[in-house]
Amino acid sequence: MAWYKIPMAVPLSRRSFLGAAGASAAVFAPSGVKGAPVSEVAARAVSRPLPEFGMSMWDLDTPCLLVDLDALEGNIARLETAVRGNGIAARPHAKTHKCPAIARMQLEAGAVGICVAKVGEAQALFDHGIEEILMTTSNVTPYKIRRAMGLAKACPTFIQATDTAENARALSEAASAAGITADVVVDVDPGGHRTGITPGEPALGLAQLVDQLPGLRLRGILCYDGGSQHVKGFDVREKQTLERLAAAADTAERMRASGLDTGIFSGGGTGTYNVDHQTPGFTDVQVGSYVFMDTQYIDIGGKTNPDIYDDFEPSLTILATVLNAQYAGRATTDAGAKACTINRPWARVKGETGMSYTSGSDEFGTITYDDPSRTYGVGDKLELIVSHCDPVVNLYDRLVAVRGGLVEAVWPVAARGMST
Repeated sequence: MAWYKIPMAVPLSRRSFLGAAGASAAVFAPSGVKGAPVSEVAARAVSRPLPEFGMSMWDLDTPCLLVDLDALEGNIARLETAVRGNGIAARPHAKTHKCPAIARMQLEAGAVGICVAKVGEAQALFDHGIEEILMTTSNVTPYKIRRAMGLAKACPTFIQATDTAENARALSEAASAAGITADVVVDVDPGGHRTGITPGEPALGLAQLVDQLPGLRLRGILCYDGGSQHVKGFDVREKQTLERLAAAADTAERMRASGLDTGIFSGGGTGTYNVDHQTPGFTDVQVGSYVFMDTQYIDIGGKTNPDIYDDFEPSLTILATVLNAQYAGRATTDAGAKACTINRPWARVKGETGMSYTSGSDEFGTITYDDPSRTYGVGDKLELIVSHCDPVVNLYDRLVAVRGGLVEAVWPVAARGMST
């Protein structure tokens, strides 16, 4: 097999590089491609068009996933200021962006670590120089457990989650076989019954078991209340969040009283980043979508704005091109389900009013006019605020980072497709 690196047109600036591991994309070419020698395949890969740094974003081919650097940096800074003021820390979730460059920005801004959902995501980040990683999903199959322990051997700061005694024993056996001591947190159920052990005595018993098992080191607990993140109305969201975290707080206190390590009490997210700190013992919030924002979050309302959640600015957009505008009251774009997903509420045209957007067709999106602030012609380009940023990012190989409408960086979505 042969690997070929595609060189970028010009070096990245210090600001745009941000410590990320490389800004080039890798193209895989099998050593025996039928009909073309490896050298020719490599040449074709190198000649594939890439965005030119400094070009206008409006000249990019579409559909294209954009991130506005001013908005992104502002969101990261705003979050860090908020959590520090509330006496906790941020441990952002990389399942949102899957991008080492953004993870590096978050760490440099003050985050205590980066969360991942899958061991594949953890490996991708580690391969790009990110080491403070906490995996929030339990590994339960022998293959995944061995893979995680292999990563833990290479990355001693990798932390894993468990929520059953059987799994904890499997982790212990694997860690001992690998000759390492693996850091582990107990995942506590906030009441949604998706993952996590029942708080109170069951969770305490599991924590005590982890503390006693060879090859494991207890680091604390997780309690991610995903069910509260998109509750509409700040007061209702705050009330539900604090009620559902109370049992986990009691569990953490029981652990502390019994002499166990409670250094990590992690949970919460973008919808509750300014609520979670009220829970006694809470240490850090697993914010994800705040870096990008999307229509799902915009609609929940904030503490100071009951109608729009404007604590963070939408930084992630899909650039699309109008393909057909000949029918009254509508236009067709090139950004359908394969570019936008079919998550609801639908994507929205940035900066415009009196129109709606749907992406139910695989290849095409539809703008429907009501009382539009403008209309579009064939060849016109527009930005779409995404419906749900996590699955949208997973559709793209790269993020094009722009500032003032000009391309400043191209970042590989290194953990794209890492769902195992």
